[in-house]
Amino acid sequence: MSLLERLNNDMKQAMRNKEKDKLSVIRMIKASLQNEAIKLGVKELSEADELTVLSRELKQRKDSLHEFEKANRPELVEKLRTEISIVELYMPKQLSEEELTDIVKQTIQEVGASSKADMGKVMAAIMPKVKGKADGSLVNKFVQQHLS
Repeated sequence: MSLLERLNNDMKQAMRNKEKDKLSVIRMIKASLQNEAIKLGVKELSEADELTVLSRELKQRKDSLHEFEKANRPELVEKLRTEISIVELYMPKQLSEEELTDIVKQTIQEVGASSKADMGKVMAAIMPKVKGKADGSLVNKFVQQHLS
């Protein structure tokens, strides 16, 4: 089942169950997917493009969550946490720390990196492998640990 089909089914279910928050988030995701398709000039997005849009939506919410926590806005923090959990339902399963460590070690060997100066090469090689499955800042942290 494609992401759009899943979203449509979940949207119908959210309407039936009168889940306003879930319905709102699903509509935002669908709108973002449609906007991306229009921007790229395609009828249907590839899985990679869909993943890019979902990752962007999740990152925006996490950034906003951080800002609202700093501003001491508990009502908005709770709303965003709910939205984040809904968006995460449509993301691929996240890699465990062990799996991520293995991928980092393997990529460092493939690239032939030996120092922090090779950080850019390693990150460029590793990010397509873990796209949507691991947070970029976490990947960055693991790469730095293994290059030092």
